[in-house]
Amino acid sequence: MRNQLIALAVAVAVAGCNNDKNQTETLDATTSQTAVSAENAPVTQSQIEAETERLNAWFENKYEEELLNSPIQLTFLGRDERQGEIDDVSEAAQDEALARSRANLIELKRDFDYNKLSEDAKISYDIWVYQAEQAEKSNEFRNNAYIFEQMRAIHSFFPQLLIAFHKVEDGEDMDNYLSRISGSATAINELVKQSKKIAKNGVRPPYFSFESVIKQASDIISGAPFDSNEDSAIWADAKKKIAQLVEEEKIDSQKAQQLTDDIKAALLNEWMPAYQNLIAWQKEDQVNVSPSAQGVSQLPQGTAYYNERLANHTTTNLTAEEIHEIGLAEVARLRKDMESVKEAFGFSGSLPEFFSFLRDTKDDERLYYPNTDEGRQAYIDDATAAIDGIRAVLPDYFGIMPKADMVVKRVESFREQDGAAQHYYPSSPDGSRPGIYYAHLSDMTAMPKRELEVIAYHEGLPGHHMQIAIQQELEGIPTFRTQASFTAYSEGWGLYSEWLAKEMPNTYVDPLSEFGRLGSEIWRAIRLVVDTGLHAKGWTEQQAVDYFIANSAVTKEQASSEIRRYLVLPGQATSYKIGMIKIQELRKNAEKVLQDKFDIKGFHDVVLGGGAMPMSLLERRVNKWVEEIQAGA
Repeated sequence: MRNQLIALAVAVAVAGCNNDKNQTETLDATTSQTAVSAENAPVTQSQIEAETERLNAWFENKYEEELLNSPIQLTFLGRDERQGEIDDVSEAAQDEALARSRANLIELKRDFDYNKLSEDAKISYDIWVYQAEQAEKSNEFRNNAYIFEQMRAIHSFFPQLLIAFHKVEDGEDMDNYLSRISGSATAINELVKQSKKIAKNGVRPPYFSFESVIKQASDIISGAPFDSNEDSAIWADAKKKIAQLVEEEKIDSQKAQQLTDDIKAALLNEWMPAYQNLIAWQKEDQVNVSPSAQGVSQLPQGTAYYNERLANHTTTNLTAEEIHEIGLAEVARLRKDMESVKEAFGFSGSLPEFFSFLRDTKDDERLYYPNTDEGRQAYIDDATAAIDGIRAVLPDYFGIMPKADMVVKRVESFREQDGAAQHYYPSSPDGSRPGIYYAHLSDMTAMPKRELEVIAYHEGLPGHHMQIAIQQELEGIPTFRTQASFTAYSEGWGLYSEWLAKEMPNTYVDPLSEFGRLGSEIWRAIRLVVDTGLHAKGWTEQQAVDYFIANSAVTKEQASSEIRRYLVLPGQATSYKIGMIKIQELRKNAEKVLQDKFDIKGFHDVVLGGGAMPMSLLERRVNKWVEEIQAGA
């Protein structure tokens, strides 16, 4: 991991979540090596209960210790501790976190008997070990990950934290807001320092990423109080929150004026210089990068780094070549399905001609919303309606339901990008903050109507909100499992949810919406091909864009944006389809074995009811459920 703060920023943005875990191949070996009870010794139920209870208490203590090291994660979880602080992003803090992980792993293996644990406690044990091993393997490539790039956009995270997540209920909360402005400036300067270090080793993001970071950072410090234009997003937010406290009589006018003056001073004297430092560094280093982007395999120890990323994101041992071939096969299969839908729509030309029709006919109201504020609101309204339609039938497909609500919102102006991927931000565990499906709506020609349903189902219900809210609200498992994140699991579920929604009533009724669903799935299959092409096969950026356009109806701008995403987040995009295929495989096997005993609600509950985990552990959990059903449990 680059650092704790980046891990947190990525963990909450599930369209590129990156608090992932690593290879699964060591799990079975780990459990056999660390089991310390005498072989063949009988274990009583009371021993299992006692050891499980002891282990779960240990997990709670260790999780709380680690959580208290992250003020930002505390805020995400709706807690008040350390609200005026920002995570320590220094390399020393990274070293300390890794040292704690190593010490905890030693303690876990030394002090607990794996053979005396319940089945679910064994899952918890194995996830903890897996996370520790991932931290070790990721640390080998600490200086390979790009710090500043356009996707995780750590530089844009700081204003987002204050605007969207920092809770303000009284004057003290605004004092903490002020303190976090200073802390954010310190973090930016520290990250610039680290960026300079890895650049000396020849590791730099592509040229286009520099351009994006410079623009985004410049936008953050554009407007008052930084210049004479309209209020910047952060200044407008601070003034709004102060005014609200005055209106609610939580602070008086004197306190309000003091906060206003102090926040303005902090923005001008700390926040702005930090972002200017970042911008200056990006401009200085950009000249060292060729305008032609390249995959990470061309960088120092790049091939090994990419293999680690593939294992990390997919939680499998699949090689780049195997993933590439899976992608090619899936693209071919889905093109055949698209041919059928094209004919149902009544288009007589070829599939490539249909692609061109869909991407180029911008003025057809069947295909696009108006590129106006009314069109943007219509998109939000229709996406909300689609999610509400799914909400009504959820009890037919799930036993476990999320308690937290969710809403659809437009991305904040300071981080909105034309054609960028939609994404989900989680609700708080107590449900007090709803989950948010964020949509980039600055360019409505990049938001075709055919994709509205499938994206709403992926990001909202039954997709990310269903999975993440349920995970955070789970009881009876260690708290660390309610916050664990594995890309193949979460994004695999999101893509599976798009497919699952087709089984639900009144979805994808319009052939164009069904084409949008297929387009979304082929999009993820294409990712398997182009991600491995870019990072393992030496593909150029243009070669990847051309393949994308040849096999989907996306525009050139969308394809370019996607390819540039894959270039700065190697391996992440492969997790969606690999995870979906595994979940579909587990369901198919369960249906085959259980036949009329198969219960769709039971299957979904067992998949979601244990929280996120590596694919091998999910398979073990589902197989155990199948065995219990067969046995009449």
